[in-house]
Amino acid sequence: MSLESPVLEIDPLLDDPKTRIIVCCGSGGVGKTTTAAALGLRAAERGRTAVVLTIDPARRLAQSMGLTELDNTPREVAGIDRSAGGSLHAMMLDMKRTFDEVVVQHSDPERARAILGNPFYQSLSAGFAGTQEYMAMEKLGQLRAQDAWDLIIVDTPPSRSALDFLDAPKRLGSFLDGRFIKLLMAPAKVGGRAGVKVLNIGMSMMTGTLSKVVGAGLLRDVQTFVAAMDTMFGGFRTRADATFRLLQAPGTAFLVVAAPERDALREAAYFVERLAAEDMPLAGLVLNRVHGSGADRLTAERALAAAEALEDAVAEAAEDSAQGDGHAPQDGARATGDGAQAAEKPAGGGIVDLSAGKAVAGPADGARHSQDRTEGDPQVRTERLVAGLLRLHAERMQVVARERRTRDRFVSVHPEVPMVDVTALPGDVHDLEGLRAIGLRLAGRPAAA
Repeated sequence: MSLESPVLEIDPLLDDPKTRIIVCCGSGGVGKTTTAAALGLRAAERGRTAVVLTIDPARRLAQSMGLTELDNTPREVAGIDRSAGGSLHAMMLDMKRTFDEVVVQHSDPERARAILGNPFYQSLSAGFAGTQEYMAMEKLGQLRAQDAWDLIIVDTPPSRSALDFLDAPKRLGSFLDGRFIKLLMAPAKVGGRAGVKVLNIGMSMMTGTLSKVVGAGLLRDVQTFVAAMDTMFGGFRTRADATFRLLQAPGTAFLVVAAPERDALREAAYFVERLAAEDMPLAGLVLNRVHGSGADRLTAERALAAAEALEDAVAEAAEDSAQGDGHAPQDGARATGDGAQAAEKPAGGGIVDLSAGKAVAGPADGARHSQDRTEGDPQVRTERLVAGLLRLHAERMQVVARERRTRDRFVSVHPEVPMVDVTALPGDVHDLEGLRAIGLRLAGRPAAA
């Protein structure tokens, strides 16, 4: 018997006007993007003004929502039911464009041009480690500040990096407070020629050494970048800290998405523990792609036993039929309508009637013919089909039992975490109807027939 956990009630969470941000996190391949899109669609069709922000580079979200593309600008999703007064937008984080927007927004035009044209900045904004997570924080803060949507749903990157954006303020602070940055910023912070002279000898020694290591051109680009960004560093940290506090606020809810597999639930346990350590509000766990059966009273063992009994019965019937047809003489001669004729066995196992030039059935052919008649029997075909279905059912029940054991292990460690089981769909989700079906399952309701 499966262990019970508190039920995660999705509809009250979506309907609550105090819920302003939902963050979906989890390992890769568990349906996190689909879950985020289904939540957004269900919230919109229940009256919320929702936007889905995905950081996952996969394009499934755009395809399922009928959009030709997703970019850094929220795009409205057509085809949703607006009877409740809601709407839905979707977007995909463009890391470099978000960084560019921050630079333009928080610096004067001349300084912005200098930063955007700096080679080191171009490399940093295109793929520097940690930049994506920080820019996700920036974009979330921008969406929240616009106040154009009353619900923001964030789909995070796969694996444990899904929580790296929680570390973005700390990492940024460590970067800005590092000795390397402070040394590069020192000349800009010391005023007048006297200050420059004081630092000139030490800086010359340092830059000479660094030039040999990283190259004079790169070092010059970094110094120029740091000097241009000096006035913005404090703003970066301030906004990141504000977004971090926003994630801890009561209006935010974290949903951990997992599959009923050992590795996925191990990652889910990590997310749950990390969120608790950071005082982040965990709403619960979505257990995705759970298998079930409408005939779960028939166990795998009983199904296998019944399949074997049917297969044995079919085999016995074929054997009896073969024995009933096996009356051919063993000496190779066979009676014909004109009398007994001498015969020779050809390579095929039949007997050749030398008088008529015809091959007549021998023992091997008789058994084969009886087998053909057995295979053609409708009852035999039905029994074979039923045996195959029983074996498929046994395999399904074995999967169900394994998933329940895996689920129970998680519940035994985290019995306080609310959960909702989302049964697997027969195919992939590629349109709004599929997302609605997922939404019904998230709400704990069977999909419409």
